[in-house]
Amino acid sequence: MSERRRVVVVGAGITGLTAAFTLATQRPDLDIVVLEAGERVGGKILTTTFAGRPVDCGADAFLARVPEAIDLCRELGLETILTSPAQKSAYVWVNRGLHRLPAGLVLGVPTDLDALAASGIVSAHGIARAAQDLTRTEWIDSANGADPNGDDDQSVGQLIRARLGDEGHDKLVSPLLSGVNAGDADHLSLAAGAAQIAVAARRSPSLITALRDQLASAKTDPELPVFRGIPVGTQTLTDLLLARITQVDIPVHLSCPVSAITRDGSGWTLATPLGAIAADGIILATPARPTARLLSSIAPEPAADLANLDYASAAMVTLAVSKNSLGVPLDASGFLVAQTDPLPTLTACSWASAKWSHLDDPEVAILRVSAGKFGDTHALDLDDTSLVDALSLDLATTMGIEAPPIAWRVTRWIDALPQYRPGHPARVTAWREDVSAEAPGIHLAGAAYDGLGLPACIRQGRQAAAAIA
Repeated sequence: MSERRRVVVVGAGITGLTAAFTLATQRPDLDIVVLEAGERVGGKILTTTFAGRPVDCGADAFLARVPEAIDLCRELGLETILTSPAQKSAYVWVNRGLHRLPAGLVLGVPTDLDALAASGIVSAHGIARAAQDLTRTEWIDSANGADPNGDDDQSVGQLIRARLGDEGHDKLVSPLLSGVNAGDADHLSLAAGAAQIAVAARRSPSLITALRDQLASAKTDPELPVFRGIPVGTQTLTDLLLARITQVDIPVHLSCPVSAITRDGSGWTLATPLGAIAADGIILATPARPTARLLSSIAPEPAADLANLDYASAAMVTLAVSKNSLGVPLDASGFLVAQTDPLPTLTACSWASAKWSHLDDPEVAILRVSAGKFGDTHALDLDDTSLVDALSLDLATTMGIEAPPIAWRVTRWIDALPQYRPGHPARVTAWREDVSAEAPGIHLAGAAYDGLGLPACIRQGRQAAAAIA
């Protein structure tokens, strides 16, 4: 081993690249190596040319009202080109039609019941049931428990159904949150998957009142964009991270899976196709299951629990369709699908060329269509052509598109979306504490732990780098 201490980053998705970049800029005393099992960096971030434009195959936006992604873009020189969605509203497919989501929603929870009533999404009975929340003075659930991130954590569905009723959950909250992680809000940790709602729920027996107060006291300018995107594609972010890392002679080895980690005195040895690599510290920025395999012999208990984390698979199908074939105006960012009105295959549809002005074309509309969710893999079992055909039928139902697509692209994300069950934050804390105790110098980071979005993964990469002794 060289005289300098060596840190190995395993996994070159956004989390691992951020960790390596942070170490490169803040810890010149370290020898850093990045190992990636795949043939490219970026993980679930991928941009390819489609219909003559750079169109993302995965994430195409990130939250702007949290600092991590914006700060990283600024550091990489991307801040000046960031753009915002041209369309801020969206529809939901419910009651066999497209209905515009009402103003005042917070993660799908309505705060303006008049706007909700005008939307036609929820029945009069559903409105009356939600309105009961406004006069509630007694706690009806455990949201005010002493440890909401631990044993008292509940599912989003448990809270919303109790406070607002089934319709509010099935037609509003569930489609929005399920669209994020391809899961089921009835089994999604409130603390991990809807922290803003969790905070409000602990403040008042009336969730609507607490969220209204939360909105009123928010210091964020309501005119500022909620989301930001990169016109030349989100992959630009990971490409620039790679460039900055390699500029300072940090090796990034592709097609280089780690097959085992063993103790080597006070440090570690990683078994790789390049041979044994010694390390004083390791950042595991890999999904839960490969992480669990690498930890199985050195931290068996947290590894066994980590291996049980469920993942959903999904397909992202990009379509180019003639605007003349559209049966609805593209006057929103797209639509979600309510739990009460499931479609055979389609789970959500982004009207990408309406959402992003840089993708607009006078003759062709670009749609990004999602299929597949946890517990339902039939879409993933179809071959590409059959999947496109199935989604085309759903688009005929929802958008009146009868003509076949001009062009299409299928991207399959297998075991890509971790499912945060109730109690997830407490389990993450236990995993990290146990690994720290049983395998000191090894750090866990990535979407399996503290959030799916780019800001959450970037934050974890920064934190893992800061934890290196």
